[in-house]
Amino acid sequence: MKICYLVLVTRTPEFRDEAGAEHARFLDEVRARDQLLITGGFTDKTGGAYVLHNVADRAAAQAIVDADPLMTLGSATATVHEWSTR
Repeated sequence: MKICYLVLVTRTPEFRDEAGAEHARFLDEVRARDQLLITGGFTDKTGGAYVLHNVADRAAAQAIVDADPLMTLGSATATVHEWSTR
């Protein structure tokens, strides 16, 4: 069993396209650290999800999410769920 962190992201009414571009660059950095397993947007454009792995614990996963430009720029909110995978 492996512990991952499912991050569900919901756009706010204040969403800006520039924040989306910053978010994509941010995820590239997380991927380069081998902490991003998969990511994608919802087809209805309301948000998306990503899965973090190789992260010490939930607090460390939350710290990554808190640094996401979507959150820091107020363009989205996110919830982090600890997820056991097989």
